[in-house]
Amino acid sequence: MKFHYIILALFLSTYVSYGQDWLVQKRIVEKQKVYASHNCVTLADSTNVTVQPNGSGSFSIYKTILIQNREGALKNRVIIYDYDPLTAFASFSYATIYRANGDVINLDVTQAKDYVAPARAIYWGARQIMLEVGRLYPGDVVEYKIEKKGFTYALLTSMDENDERFIPPMRGHFYDIVPFWNDEPTVKKIYRVSMPAEKDMQFEFYQGECSSSVRMEGDRKIYSFKKENIMPFPKEPNMVDLFDVAPKLMMSSTPKWEDKSLWFNKTNEDYGSFEALPEAQKKVDEIIKGKKTEMDKIAALTHWVADNIRYSGISMGKGEGYTLHNTKMNFTDRCGVCKDIAGTLISFLRMAGFEAYPAMTMAGSRVEQIPADHFNHCVAVVKLSNGTYMPLDPTWVPFLRELWSSAEQQQNYLPGVPEGSDLKITPVSPPENHYFRINSQTSLLTNGTLKGKFTVTAEGQSDGVVRRIFTRGFQSEWYNALERELLNVSPQAKLVNVDYGKDPRDYQSGPIKITYTFEIPNYALMGEDVIVFKPLTMNNLYNSVKTFLRINTEISERSYAFKDACSRLVELDEQIKIPKGYRLIPIKNMQSTQTSPVADFNGSISFENNQIKIQQKLALKKRVYEAGDWDSFRKAVNEHKSFGESLIIKKL
Repeated sequence: MKFHYIILALFLSTYVSYGQDWLVQKRIVEKQKVYASHNCVTLADSTNVTVQPNGSGSFSIYKTILIQNREGALKNRVIIYDYDPLTAFASFSYATIYRANGDVINLDVTQAKDYVAPARAIYWGARQIMLEVGRLYPGDVVEYKIEKKGFTYALLTSMDENDERFIPPMRGHFYDIVPFWNDEPTVKKIYRVSMPAEKDMQFEFYQGECSSSVRMEGDRKIYSFKKENIMPFPKEPNMVDLFDVAPKLMMSSTPKWEDKSLWFNKTNEDYGSFEALPEAQKKVDEIIKGKKTEMDKIAALTHWVADNIRYSGISMGKGEGYTLHNTKMNFTDRCGVCKDIAGTLISFLRMAGFEAYPAMTMAGSRVEQIPADHFNHCVAVVKLSNGTYMPLDPTWVPFLRELWSSAEQQQNYLPGVPEGSDLKITPVSPPENHYFRINSQTSLLTNGTLKGKFTVTAEGQSDGVVRRIFTRGFQSEWYNALERELLNVSPQAKLVNVDYGKDPRDYQSGPIKITYTFEIPNYALMGEDVIVFKPLTMNNLYNSVKTFLRINTEISERSYAFKDACSRLVELDEQIKIPKGYRLIPIKNMQSTQTSPVADFNGSISFENNQIKIQQKLALKKRVYEAGDWDSFRKAVNEHKSFGESLIIKKL
């Protein structure tokens, strides 16, 4: 009951000022044409946080939204707010509709519903509070306030219904990451934090500017941040995460990353996350039997864990988040999220005689120097005989010929090691580590039929894409899946034979290799003394590997960084025997070379002795590119695409 009285007091003290404030913002919207085309406009968006000495926070979240058309009304007919019941409590304080005709409707917030939030693969019991607003009309204003107590991120917690569950795992510390962007225009956004005066907090505003202040109010220190006239952030295809380019506020009372590293290490060592288990030790001994070098052992253990611990997160109460579940739970259940998979590998490595620890990462965006809680992923680090730590990620490498997924290159991570660590970053993986090659020898007949064979080889991330039909599909479907790859070229294609070796599921034995023998009737367009056709290797063949083709290179300029799935090397070598008496009509790009620090292309088309030879090599050297890399990336990819244009042969 005490908590609810506090909520009521906060509501009464702020209601009047909030109610007067949105009228001012509404007049601004009515006067400025820039807002007129939008479905709705957020007049005011404010969050007030009161932080206790133990790090727990009480959040007062206020918002007013002006409805401008039917689409805006539909979008705001239900108010939804997500929270994690393991670490927070949230409820509506009030909600009001101010009709355009002057009517005021106070919604009954006791009718708000509390539902389990939609979930996929991670079932930790996240919830949503929902309040039905009902039918809205242009000119209406929706105003509401939500009270939340706890902290933002799902870390170590207790299921007991008391205030202990609202205290963050790093007791006494407060941190937050506040996006200052929105999908609709926002006239004014405020974030305010009240801290005990004895606590210091560092902060920085990234990718933009805001008004900020720090002042004393009695025995508390008040941090205020305000930004006005925020327009929807412009988005570009394939751009990096908005956290990397849009305005955001980061704040933390933790002095430096080494402190977080030491705490993370101690938390899991004290919990006993990696204690040996006899039955697990037996499996470890079996896995490393016959392995001579440390890298052989590390690879064998990493791949076994990656391939045998299923990704499926079920809430287990205490232990979710920063505290990794123990060896017994992980080895018995054989399922979990990233921290459970990484924790299993750490336990296995220790039982094999290695020194290994957990590490935190942020999948999808970079980590800033302010030591806030950026992290949403857990990996492992192992200490090699030369004294260096090597990162390992079993979550992302099932059936993949890597120990750290290069789909995560250029990503920050923080090892939880006993000596403490600063932020680390995974390096760029050279494109040759992820080569994709097609070697094709075909004959074009006078009736337009193309027949012959081609061989596909791949390594690294490219290997993972090509091999996926074997490692993740039913064996009864292998032939059909391979045939579909050929049918992407032409619906008339006939797969005569395919050779994928003895056991294509054995990805650790070597790079994938598949040889197709085929025939495609009516492949070429036949004219009077003229035949037109496309090079096979550039005609929708294995485009699933060429993720760069999903990036629209018709865009001439970019304002923001962009990303591909992985660095990659594509090498295509095609030899086409054409009917006697025909010759190739030269095209614009018979020879092309593009070289830059981020992307290279070299290609040639030649004709000799009734044979067309097409060779090209495209090297894309990063996963994450800066906006300034766009011109070089775009030119190299466009040159590659140009070699897929139709060829014309003419009878002499």
